[in-house]
Amino acid sequence: MPTIETESGPVSAIVDGEGSGVVVVLAHGAGSPMDSEFMTHVATGIAAAGYLVCRFNFPYMEAGRRAPDRAPVLEGSYRSVVAWVRSRSPEARVVVGGKSMGGRIASHIAVDDGTLAGVLLHGYPLHPPGRPDRIRDAHLKGIGAPILFVEGTRDPFCPLETLEKVLRELPAARLAVIDDGDHSFKVRKASGRSTRDAWDEVVAASVSWLETLS
Repeated sequence: MPTIETESGPVSAIVDGEGSGVVVVLAHGAGSPMDSEFMTHVATGIAAAGYLVCRFNFPYMEAGRRAPDRAPVLEGSYRSVVAWVRSRSPEARVVVGGKSMGGRIASHIAVDDGTLAGVLLHGYPLHPPGRPDRIRDAHLKGIGAPILFVEGTRDPFCPLETLEKVLRELPAARLAVIDDGDHSFKVRKASGRSTRDAWDEVVAASVSWLETLS
């Protein structure tokens, strides 16, 4: 397990897969670390499709704190991880992304990094539940790279009808929908499949989109 130095201290990372022309960097959500069940399932699933995947802890998670760091710390840490990845795979194209908050931070750094190959967002928190007045979409228009939103139909952080309005102004963005998925892509028994089946769908949608970047 490599350790990556950031301005806010060292953070742990996990690298899955082998050399690839595309490296995918994934960050965790606010409440779960890089080795959560969901992050492990998705990272190893994408790696099994032939991609190199790097996931990492933000500093607060590395230190065992519950409250996320301020945005500048999160963004600076993410940039340090991308720099670390590029130093080891200088010829590879880099895709950034993550689950919920991790994807949101990835989208922030993508605005200023025109060399990224894409942005992969799993359960993007478009706005807090019940607060459509606090929509987080203004910066998305500044991203030049292709974007994939993978969203569940029951996610209160990202109602599909609201996201679809945002997508009209993002010509480089695509949407993959996970039927009955909540914010963590968990599904009910009535859906006729397990949560792991739904997570497999997240992987499949991600890999299908990544193939369009090569």
